[in-house]
Amino acid sequence: MKWLDHLEEWLIATFMGAATLITFVAVLHRYLVGFESPLQNWLLGLNFAWAQEATIYLFVWMAKFGAAYGVRTGIHVGVDVLINRLQPQHRRKVVLFGLLAGAFFTGAVATMGARFVWENGAHYAFASWLGMDVSEMIEGPTTPDLEWPTWIIYCAIPLGSSLMCFRFLQVAWAFVRTGELPHHDHGHVDGLDEETEPTKA
Repeated sequence: MKWLDHLEEWLIATFMGAATLITFVAVLHRYLVGFESPLQNWLLGLNFAWAQEATIYLFVWMAKFGAAYGVRTGIHVGVDVLINRLQPQHRRKVVLFGLLAGAFFTGAVATMGARFVWENGAHYAFASWLGMDVSEMIEGPTTPDLEWPTWIIYCAIPLGSSLMCFRFLQVAWAFVRTGELPHHDHGHVDGLDEETEPTKA
């Protein structure tokens, strides 16, 4: 599933980068319009009222996919003091129960989220694309500034939760086979190799 891992990481990085870039440009625009310059009239004509809304939505999408990434890599905070004191056979059962409970919860959220998205305008959009009669259907609301259909934004819930459910099941299966859980070393920085001892002359 390396392709899914790469897609997950690429999406998170893209959402974060886009949100950062939009925020930077919007702040720079707001700062520059206060100065008299040959470009001031042109800058005043630019509308960045949508920037804050877009940034919020991008961070929501990033958080949903980031949560799934956290399950896969073991970076979610967990209180395991009592669990680690249990006998190995009992600890195994409790950990497995926790993973399956996480899968059940995120699966339920994904299912309810998909139904919400469908009833919030996705059914209208798909029926319209397929050339079906939509006169009896409700088109669904749009976002205030971007004026995008809200069902597109809300797709983050079923998509992100489905991926998170899959990651819980993936970790649970690996735990059953190996007894190991993903562990993230918070002192490790990706991309930096450990310093090697200087070679003796």
